[in-house]
Amino acid sequence: MNEGWTEVTFNGRDPVYLQVVRHFKEQLATGRLEAGQIIPSRRELGAMLKINPNTAQKAYKEMEEQQLIITEGNSPSRITLDEHVLRKIRSELISEAVDAFVGSVRKIDVPVDELLDIVKQKYLERNTIEQQVQEGGDLHD
Repeated sequence: MNEGWTEVTFNGRDPVYLQVVRHFKEQLATGRLEAGQIIPSRRELGAMLKINPNTAQKAYKEMEEQQLIITEGNSPSRITLDEHVLRKIRSELISEAVDAFVGSVRKIDVPVDELLDIVKQKYLERNTIEQQVQEGGDLHD
């Protein structure tokens, strides 16, 4: 149940509770957390992440408002089963990453076709490297 929660690294710019929500979304998008899964209590999460329990409570409140989690009565909180909400998370994360990328490369004024070719090449290279690492291969073959 704690898997995926212990690898959070907080930055000094954004409110911690929003960083917790973002991490939660990333864990969902990558399949480390699954629809319907029970998540740690607010107090447990606070202890795991070494954050104030009030901050954990604020993150849970935000996730409930975004319909990412459901808490019914005294039952533990669970990740939503709503497919629409889950698809929206993935789309939101991809869109944010693309916006940041476009904002940074726009300054270089690269033609779109060239940029797309470079992105595709780098993406495929990254997949190859990740597959080699998963298979236990040496990257210096």
